[in-house]
Amino acid sequence: MYYTYMLYCKDGSIYTGIAKNIEKRMSEHFGKTARCAKYTRSHSAEKLAAVWESENKSSASALEYRIKKLKREKKLCLISDNDMTIFGDKIISNKYIRVDLKKIGE
Repeated sequence: MYYTYMLYCKDGSIYTGIAKNIEKRMSEHFGKTARCAKYTRSHSAEKLAAVWESENKSSASALEYRIKKLKREKKLCLISDNDMTIFGDKIISNKYIRVDLKKIGE
């Protein structure tokens, strides 16, 4: 199982990444450990915004890539509405499961 996630940063930006162990990855970002992303080290991760579960790394990476290509406005819509139709294809919504943030301890 792999996860694609989005974080709000303190400067108002949105960071997108993937992880195999989402809890561990969040502690790295929020703790600014040596293994956190260079981006979140300098922009300070503030809050987990959204998480999607994928069956493999390839699927998680594909979603990450597509999210990163979106403009901020579309990213915010994806976070608030989980509207995968912004990607323009029907298959994508069946491939990813939105994870309840309460299950991650958010």
